[in-house]
Amino acid sequence: MSRILTSCCAALLAALACFPSAARAQVELAVVDRDDGRWLPQYRHRGDRWLAGVPGHRYAVRLTNTSGERVLVVLSVDGVNAVTGEDADPSQAGYVLAPWQSTEIDGWRKSLDEVARFRFTDLPDSYAARTGRPGNVGVIGIAVFHERRAPRAWSPPPRPLPYPYPADTQAQAETRKASGAASAMAAEAPAAAPPPTADAARQQIGTGHGAREWAPVSRTTFVRASRRPAQVTELRYDTPRRLAALGILPRERWPRRPFAQAPRAFPGGFVPDPP
Repeated sequence: MSRILTSCCAALLAALACFPSAARAQVELAVVDRDDGRWLPQYRHRGDRWLAGVPGHRYAVRLTNTSGERVLVVLSVDGVNAVTGEDADPSQAGYVLAPWQSTEIDGWRKSLDEVARFRFTDLPDSYAARTGRPGNVGVIGIAVFHERRAPRAWSPPPRPLPYPYPADTQAQAETRKASGAASAMAAEAPAAAPPPTADAARQQIGTGHGAREWAPVSRTTFVRASRRPAQVTELRYDTPRRLAALGILPRERWPRRPFAQAPRAFPGGFVPDPP
């Protein structure tokens, strides 16, 4: 009986090993308030992650590569690509992170040397709204891509003489390779983006186009392993008041009345002028 139980346990463990573990995000997404230096806490609510932004405060998007390989991160702020200014799409340009690298993106990329600061502002003053694209204001997102590895050189094993190498084998191999590549490209076509939700109409703040600051970067080459991103993460934000109205944050409590202080004979100080 014990032998049967041991065999069953071993089979169960082997089966569980075939399933992927709860994967940690390859690139972690966080937001830092640059005016007070705080990492803004994230709150889960009905399948979304939220954070509370203070209007007028500057912020930075912090990206952390938790893997040992280079990755490409396409950054979207309010539905706008933070590098190119286009309507964001995973196929566009982004930032390449080295293995285990962390970096902070402080603003809209204006050149290889400068960015315009991210700052929380009223929705009509957001960059997306001022450029006629207010439908996706209130969300920060990333699409992460793996890098294609260089193929290893391969040569067929030598055939023993005197058998000749068939003349049509190479052509057949090329045909199979072409058909396989075509099917893989079709399978990797990006899915259609979901339409914006009705919550956008109640959004109170967005991301403004702040003052320029020095933030140099350089160009590099990156070949994506596939058309589909390996990871897509979204982080929604709004004012603390709206998050409280949605039930994400506790409502502000009324301030307590201070305790009455007993009179003292010698409170200290000097005699002030009468009013």
